[in-house]
Amino acid sequence: MDMYDSLFSSSRVLNEQIARQIFDILPEHGPIMVIMDRDGNCWPSDSDKFSKLDVSESFLKELCAKIDDGVEPVVTQEGDCSIIATQLATDQINCGYVIIALPQYSPESTLINIDLIEIVLNQLGLIAKLIEKNNILCERQTKHYGVHGQSEVSSN
Repeated sequence: MDMYDSLFSSSRVLNEQIARQIFDILPEHGPIMVIMDRDGNCWPSDSDKFSKLDVSESFLKELCAKIDDGVEPVVTQEGDCSIIATQLATDQINCGYVIIALPQYSPESTLINIDLIEIVLNQLGLIAKLIEKNNILCERQTKHYGVHGQSEVSSN
């Protein structure tokens, strides 16, 4: 195993990077977004609001199972909140899932806006891929400078 692999290529690191980039641009009173890895670890955009939704762990597992079975995006209702979920993957890493909660949205209002929601989900995938490409570039530069830095030290 390369010592740089854990710095750049783990899904946990990538999920944290995606969450930082995405959550910073979400409007204060907008949707609640959750990035969840395949082990069930969650990164909610707003922990307080997400916990108030009272979405059970079993409900989240059911969503993930549907996605794993090929149903994407999953659009469902939990109380007075519409939930949209899909897989979050890049070219090299299956990061897990992205879940968007729209409090006080009816199933009808969600379906009316499904094209817009799918655009947002596709942009999330694109952002994840760009972050991954950036990480790969940084990893290669770090390895390159590490190898060349070691050879310069050895020659002195």
